[in-house]
Amino acid sequence: MVKYCSICAGKALFGDGTMMLVSDEKPGKEEEEMSQVKSEERLLEEQHLQSCLEVVRENIRIYREKESAYRKEVTQLFQAVKKGEGDSYGQLVAGQNILEHTQNVLRKNQVALKKAYFGRIDYDDLTFGGKEVRYIGKNGVNKGPEEIVIVDWRAPVCSVYYENEPGKGSYPVPGSGEVEIDLHKKRTYDIEDEELLGYYDDDVAANDELLLKYLSQNKEAVLGDIIATIQKEQNEIIRDVPWKNIIVQGVAGSGKTTVALHRISYLLYNYKDRYKPSEFCIVGSSDMLLEYIGSGLPELDVSHVKQMRMDHFLTYLMGKSWKKSYSVIPDDAMAPVKSKLDFVRKLEDFLGAWRRKWMDLGDVVDGQIGCILSRESMEDTLDKNPELSMIQAERLLNSKICARIEFLCSEWEKGPKKEKLTAYKKYFDSAPKKWTEMSIYLEFLAYLEREENVPERWQETISHVAKGKMDVYDAAALALIWKRILMKKEEDEFSQIIIDEAQDFGEMIYYVMRQILPNCYFMIMGDVSQNIRYETGMNDWEDLKEVLFEQKKDSFYLLAKSYRNTIEISNCAGKVLEKASKSRYQIQPVIRHGKEVTVFREKPEQLGGRLQSTVDALKKQGYETIAVICREEEEAAQVKEYLGVGHEEDQLFHNGVMALPVTLTKGLEFDAVILWKPDERHYGDNSKEAKLLYVAMTRALHELYLIGDQEISPLFG
Repeated sequence: MVKYCSICAGKALFGDGTMMLVSDEKPGKEEEEMSQVKSEERLLEEQHLQSCLEVVRENIRIYREKESAYRKEVTQLFQAVKKGEGDSYGQLVAGQNILEHTQNVLRKNQVALKKAYFGRIDYDDLTFGGKEVRYIGKNGVNKGPEEIVIVDWRAPVCSVYYENEPGKGSYPVPGSGEVEIDLHKKRTYDIEDEELLGYYDDDVAANDELLLKYLSQNKEAVLGDIIATIQKEQNEIIRDVPWKNIIVQGVAGSGKTTVALHRISYLLYNYKDRYKPSEFCIVGSSDMLLEYIGSGLPELDVSHVKQMRMDHFLTYLMGKSWKKSYSVIPDDAMAPVKSKLDFVRKLEDFLGAWRRKWMDLGDVVDGQIGCILSRESMEDTLDKNPELSMIQAERLLNSKICARIEFLCSEWEKGPKKEKLTAYKKYFDSAPKKWTEMSIYLEFLAYLEREENVPERWQETISHVAKGKMDVYDAAALALIWKRILMKKEEDEFSQIIIDEAQDFGEMIYYVMRQILPNCYFMIMGDVSQNIRYETGMNDWEDLKEVLFEQKKDSFYLLAKSYRNTIEISNCAGKVLEKASKSRYQIQPVIRHGKEVTVFREKPEQLGGRLQSTVDALKKQGYETIAVICREEEEAAQVKEYLGVGHEEDQLFHNGVMALPVTLTKGLEFDAVILWKPDERHYGDNSKEAKLLYVAMTRALHELYLIGDQEISPLFG
């Protein structure tokens, strides 16, 4: 049946998003009644939106007044602290916390004023009884202390919106059980600037409709949230329990990074009594990636989460043991060997032998007392405390020796007993040896030379390590030595570690992190098809699963659907992916069409002009972010000269035009991408180069151009 609209031409939308076609036929009685019902329903929805906005406006007024009052109070307390008055410092800290909380609530309501909510669920609560109607928004909005007007998307009940189909189902409540429900309606809203543009009741089509609208937007230089368009497979990861390790293999554009940030936000909201933001740390491969990730945290109500580059994270874990005279350098020639599990297992064996040699456990016997502590007792103690470093083990055994002396000499005079305790209090003591992590590592490398009987093989590594210069795998080795031999205190700062672009580092790194942080849970995000460090990074996940997964509850997730690229870009990139990963992980693109990939082959002297004209055309289309991606840093510098872009401008992700080597584009996305000279010389016909090219191509949201002076690489198929 064709639905009638006398106002619009072509296609239009009812309030519920139902598509209708224009027809010259007059509507019948049934159509008129349906239209009347829909008009009344839309009116009710518009009235509800306005009532919510009234609450939001009143909240903004209240919290602005509170913010002003608290700000004055904090200023006064700050002056009192400067004068040293009473307990003003404690009051200042408390006042600053209250002010920060007030500002956060004010910010949430200001955001809600622009887009109050995006979803609604109507259901019967079969567990607790009653009928419920919940409007779901980016931020929760309350009227007074108790009345919930809009539910925060992170609330447990909101998983119904993302995952459940109409009918009977359930949703989990952290720290409790399942709540049984009967879902009657799931509605999606399109709201902008306080105006209801439309709403959709059809579950799948509605979500796709809103998703396509979101994906078609131009890209700003910040990582956006996906709260209104979270897909079922993404939601499952976001809302999984925190006490497990997770590996997520996600194709380019599948939302890995965004899902990770939403998971942090979800965990901090639902497990606030268990975790503090400072216990989370995001680890990445470059400063630009971390800055880009960090740009998305405030919008997700996340603050005070640490972010570190991998090399900085490893040295941070070592604390003072990482001396100022040490520095991190690019990977050396032996990095492909050092990055593997075999290398770190040899190091473990070496350190185990080192401990046995220098501790030299034997019965502790005194001429006057007899056997103070047996070898068997000491070995049993160490077996029960495998996490202890050698220094910690020495301290523990010394304390047991002293405790035994206290017991065995309980009837002695105070003076002789004290002398005996003094004689044995440092029975085990490696401090005079003055070992350092570097000296032990150099001895290990020398041991490898002897074992392999190829002396020149390790000379480059030995040379720069001796000068205090370490690549990231040397730094990890030093961290393990610190953990096994020289650590004085356990590391307990972090509870949750999130690693993005994880495939760029070898399994050895994760083994070391697991040993140093045995009580942490890890979320590993990556795509082995995008491993740009082919010889040192990971080309599959099997060894990492062996290193990381210790319990059956740990999970491996696959995100196969790409939300970034148009069909045209995905199809082109898919041919390269075939050669990059041998079809291990196929892309499933969202159906969003755009312009075909454009190839320009010019004479060398005309390349600069073609580049400039292409950039100018893209700017005229209103694109916010444009990237010219080059194979090497030197060519990126040349492109900057062509475009008149300052070299200092590309240190951080920003709006406008950026010229970058492909290695710095990992994890980023741009409205349009220009691949500079994508020929066989720059991208040879092999898996390593295919992964680099695949990364470069899949940075583009809407348009992709290939500009060069030679035939394009055979990797394009």
